[in-house]
Amino acid sequence: MIDRGKTKQASSRRLNRSLKEDMISQLPDPLICHVLSLLSTKEAVGTSILSTRWRSLWLWVHRFELSHWEFLDFNAFVSFGNRYFDLTRLSCIHNLKLTIDENEASYLTPWIDALVKRKIQHLCVRRTGGGSSFHEMPLSLYVCETLVSLKLVQLTLVDTEFVSLPCLKTMHLYNNVYPKETTFERLVSSCPVLEDLMIDVLRNDAKVYRVHSRSLKRLRLLRSSSLQSDSVPGVVIDAPLLCSLRINDGVSKMFIVKDMECNAKLDISFDFGLEAFDESNVASISHIRNFLPGISTVRDMTISGFTFQIIHHYSKLEPLPQFDCMTRLDVIVCASILQWLPTFLERCPNLTSLELELRNDEEMHPREMNQISFSSVPECLLSSLEFVDFAIWGHFPEMKLVRYLLKSSTSLKKLTLNVNHDSIDYDIFNELLKIPRRSTMCEVVVVDF
Repeated sequence: MIDRGKTKQASSRRLNRSLKEDMISQLPDPLICHVLSLLSTKEAVGTSILSTRWRSLWLWVHRFELSHWEFLDFNAFVSFGNRYFDLTRLSCIHNLKLTIDENEASYLTPWIDALVKRKIQHLCVRRTGGGSSFHEMPLSLYVCETLVSLKLVQLTLVDTEFVSLPCLKTMHLYNNVYPKETTFERLVSSCPVLEDLMIDVLRNDAKVYRVHSRSLKRLRLLRSSSLQSDSVPGVVIDAPLLCSLRINDGVSKMFIVKDMECNAKLDISFDFGLEAFDESNVASISHIRNFLPGISTVRDMTISGFTFQIIHHYSKLEPLPQFDCMTRLDVIVCASILQWLPTFLERCPNLTSLELELRNDEEMHPREMNQISFSSVPECLLSSLEFVDFAIWGHFPEMKLVRYLLKSSTSLKKLTLNVNHDSIDYDIFNELLKIPRRSTMCEVVVVDF
């Protein structure tokens, strides 16, 4: 005999499940696709097995990540992509991250063409592997009217006479190939609303990188190579709205910055192609002379130790510009030029914050270190300097500099000593804390690192 009670309960459960499934299935396609866009590609495609209602919904997702790593073989990857990028579909693709390998990439052109047609807004294309085959980006990409952000990694940007990217605001370019110097220059200058640009230059690329933009606000350039060349690789920047510039370049010999925004933030680490400063090197001296005026209006400056050392040697030949707008300086100082620091600070009359790290020179004799002294007191110590952050290791020149800053700074509010307790002599440290302070409001803070 059939248990009618159990039958009713089973039927009720099936009905409830059916109702729940129906409720989800009854949601509008845009809402379901939005939910699917929050899942990984594998999870989104996996929903196709739920029912016939869900079989093709993943194809309409506006945000997608597609990587060759997720497929067992190349043909499966291409077949999947061809289905997703089908040109006959009318839905838009807003955001795509595409990772490809070194295999033949004839599929790339129809896929990019489909993305442009479907109004792509955010695109990242990354080629993996260390081979020399850098796939060319299709011409359709250079005339995409909807693209807002673009990231390209290890690809070839073909040379074209016409580029139009009217909505592009962010562009990150990593280790790409540019057939000509004008290829890169045209790409940047043809983005009328570009604000954020990052460039990592491919090794052994000896080109001059020219950045001309009326809208650019942030620029970071990284360039390192063991290239030996008779050419003069360099960087030319003409961006009047630029408010943040970071250059880490161990190759370029020439740097020109034009019309940089007042109160900008600057972070530089380069050597003008010099292993050591040479007063007879007319070309290098000319490059330094042409560079310094362009950065004289910055508000916030971070300088590597070797760059600061080159500026020191140059100052013996020609006067440095005034850095009247600078309020913050972060610098690594070699012990051999420590006595020159007040001279540089004289060019920064409105400095309020100073961050220092002292590097000892191995070739500097201890007797020479003991003879380090500071005679002049720059204007900023007498009027504006309020905060000093100093990393100390217990070396004698550091002690002299801390004593000098405490005794000379009239407006100093806080001196932070970042102390390595494994190397510092506590007797010296305790002595430092007893140094008289010219500023009655000065607080000394010790931080362990």
